[in-house]
Amino acid sequence: MGVLVTKPKEECRWDAVSVGEIMLRLDPGSGRVRTTRQFRVWEGGGEYNVTRALARCFGLRTTVATAIVDNEVGHLLEDLMLQGGVDLSHVKWVPFDGIGRTSRVGLNFTEKGFGIRPALGCSDRGHSAASQLEPGDIDWDLIFRKEGARWFHTGGIFAALSPTTAAVVLEAMAIARDTGTIISYDLNYRASLWKEQGGRGRAVEVNRRIAPHVDVMIGNEEDFTAALGFDVSGLDEAVSAIDPESFKTMIGEVVKEFPNFRVVATTLRNAKTASVNDWGAVLYAGGAFYEARLREDLEIYDRVGGGDGFASGMTYALLTDKSPQEAVEYGAAHGALAMTTPGDTSMATLEEVEAAMKARGARVIR
Repeated sequence: MGVLVTKPKEECRWDAVSVGEIMLRLDPGSGRVRTTRQFRVWEGGGEYNVTRALARCFGLRTTVATAIVDNEVGHLLEDLMLQGGVDLSHVKWVPFDGIGRTSRVGLNFTEKGFGIRPALGCSDRGHSAASQLEPGDIDWDLIFRKEGARWFHTGGIFAALSPTTAAVVLEAMAIARDTGTIISYDLNYRASLWKEQGGRGRAVEVNRRIAPHVDVMIGNEEDFTAALGFDVSGLDEAVSAIDPESFKTMIGEVVKEFPNFRVVATTLRNAKTASVNDWGAVLYAGGAFYEARLREDLEIYDRVGGGDGFASGMTYALLTDKSPQEAVEYGAAHGALAMTTPGDTSMATLEEVEAAMKARGARVIR
C-alpha cells in the first residue's frame, strides 16, 4: 500500500500536471560556451522535466501549463516538447512583437563540465513569456475540475521568476487542493533568480506562503535554509553533503512546522569531480526515513536534470502505490540514469530504471 492516496486513474484525464518555464538549452557538447562554434539544442525546465519523464520513461498521461512566444524559436521549442510526449493543450501562445522586446523564449547556455572543471550555466531568460504569466491566464478549473488530475507539480524556479508567477502557483494550488489532487513542490533555490526580488528574505516569504499547500516537498539542506528559513543549530558544517543524518535533523524541524508535508525527499550528492559523484537519496514519510542505496563513484555524463529525474521516479512510484522505500529507490535510480545522457531531460526507460534498482551490471544488452 502506498504512502499517499491519489484519485482513481479512471476519474482523471491526467496522471500529472506541471506549470513552469521551458527554455531552450544551448549545449556546446564537450567544449565551452565561450569558445564553441556550434550548439546542440534541447528543451528543459525544472518543472517540465518531471512531467516529461513521467510521460516518456514511465508511460503516464501528463500535460504542462506554460507560455511560449508565437515565433520560429517558440515553435522550435514546441517541436522539441512534442517529441517529449507531454500534452501541450494548456500552453498559452503569446504574440511576437517582431524583436522580442516584450516577450521571448528563455535561453539557457549550459556546459556539462569534465573532471576538475565544473558544470557551468549562463541564463538569458529575462522578459520570457512564462515569467509574465498572471493569475487567470491558465484555466485551472478546466484542468483540475473538468479534466481531472491526480498529481500537480511545480517548484521554486517558476515561483522565483516574477511576483506574478508566485501568484499563479498559489492560484493553481488552491484549486488542486480543493479537488483532491496531490501537490508536489521542488524548492530548487536559485540565488540569481531571487536577487532582483529581494534575495533570500523574499524567497523565504514567498515559499512560506506556498508551503502550507504542499503534500510532497523536495529540496536539499540549502533549499530548506535559503528558501524556507530553517536554521537548525547543532548541524556540523563539516558534514559531507552525502551524509543523510544532517538532512534528517533538518526534516525533524521542518515537519513540526509544516505537518501537511506527507512526504519530504532529497538527493544527496558528493561531487568529487564534475565527472564522478557519490549519489544517494533520503525520503521521509509516515514518521520514518527511507534511504536509497548509495552509489559511490557514479560516472556523470551531464549532471543537469538529475534532481528532476529523482523527483519523477519518486512520483511515478507514489502514483502507482509503491512503498516509500521503493519510491526513494525509483527516484535515485532514475536520477542516476538521467545524468548518463546529454540534455536536461531523461532518456531512460522504465526497464532500465528497474534494472538499475536491482544493481545489474552495464554489460551490453543484445
